[in-house]
Amino acid sequence: MVDHSQNNHDCCDHHSAHHELEIKGLCVSYKGLMALDHVSLATSCGNRLALVGPNGAGKSTLLKAIAGLVKRSCGTIHWRGTSVKKWSREFAYLPQREEIDWNFPVTVRGLAEMGRYPHTGMFKKFSKADAEVVDNAIESLELENLQHKQIRELSGGQQQRAFLARAISQEAHVLLLDEPFTGLDPNASELLSKLIHKLSSQGRLIMASHHDMNTVKDIFNQTLMIKQQVVNFGDTAELVNPQKIKELFST
Repeated sequence: MVDHSQNNHDCCDHHSAHHELEIKGLCVSYKGLMALDHVSLATSCGNRLALVGPNGAGKSTLLKAIAGLVKRSCGTIHWRGTSVKKWSREFAYLPQREEIDWNFPVTVRGLAEMGRYPHTGMFKKFSKADAEVVDNAIESLELENLQHKQIRELSGGQQQRAFLARAISQEAHVLLLDEPFTGLDPNASELLSKLIHKLSSQGRLIMASHHDMNTVKDIFNQTLMIKQQVVNFGDTAELVNPQKIKELFST
């Protein structure tokens, strides 16, 4: 039996079947067109999973389905052995950059504080413990000197780190990142890569859609090759090779 009172950080302490994400026969359709066709896979805490495939392959749809943002037409998504819907607070979704209103008037700290809303509600006063969680998230993502800046004033890499700070403040176990490296310069990309490694080493599951096949092996230890259906899934070191990449992106 899962102990629902256990601290969210126990994901970082040990791995068990209850910390496994299991997807079986997942289907999603838009206006009669199949975006995901009976997708099945299983992964767990501590992994960094890349979703790769051509445009329109269903990468973003899969992330949104896990986050509960699009409706499934069939299939199940389980986390810790039960429906993912029960554990919504443990999932944090970061959309693609173009989907975010960067002019929204919020500071880095204000954005990080939004991560506490699933725990406190929007209108309840923050406790000292809540403030400490936010402080730790900002510090862990090296945003202390930027925390009072508006998000529109930040560089692309800093903006990504600010949204990750929100996820850490939420104490999410699973981070769902939609093309997080798009538009970043090499230095920002390297820093984000290091942060993803750090977050997974703490026991979080990182799932990210990714388009640069040259960097997949450096960042992710697992890879899902997808084209509406699962083409290949497994260890990145074994799976990502020129032949399989060519097959994936061929029409």
